[in-house]
Amino acid sequence: MEEFAGDESAHHQSPQSFTDQTGREITIERDWNEPTPLVEMYEEFENSAQGVPPRTRPKTEEWVEYLLDEGLNVVATHETPVGHAVLIPYDDTSELAIFVHPDYQSAGIGTELIKALLEMGTRDGIDHVWLTVTHDNRIAMRLYRSAGFEIRETDRGEFEMERALSA
Repeated sequence: MEEFAGDESAHHQSPQSFTDQTGREITIERDWNEPTPLVEMYEEFENSAQGVPPRTRPKTEEWVEYLLDEGLNVVATHETPVGHAVLIPYDDTSELAIFVHPDYQSAGIGTELIKALLEMGTRDGIDHVWLTVTHDNRIAMRLYRSAGFEIRETDRGEFEMERALSA
């Protein structure tokens, strides 16, 4: 695994708060390092897409630890975590993954998570980001397009999307 390059102090920023589209006060936290609240959030997901989040608590704990150890992470909280986005280094690029609790979707939280995460990635010297999304996930497709991602290829029910980052 590649390590992210850059000034560690660039990540240590004050949390940012915003009011989501339903009037809830949401905080975007950078440098999140507490696995248990994230595991508990992921346990509330009824469905997994592309195999994540995992279905059992031990697998979810292992997966969350991996994301926190290897990636750049931002977490949206409304008292407890309600969303999580991560950039995982992969060869000379990074894969983006984002999850918003079902009760908090379509309220602008994903947009704020991606914005904060891509800003962190840019500061960290990442110049290319990609992701995969299932063809039927129209809400996510809209979010990714609005964040500047374009379809690179399609394969067996999934789109692979990408975008460049620049300082």
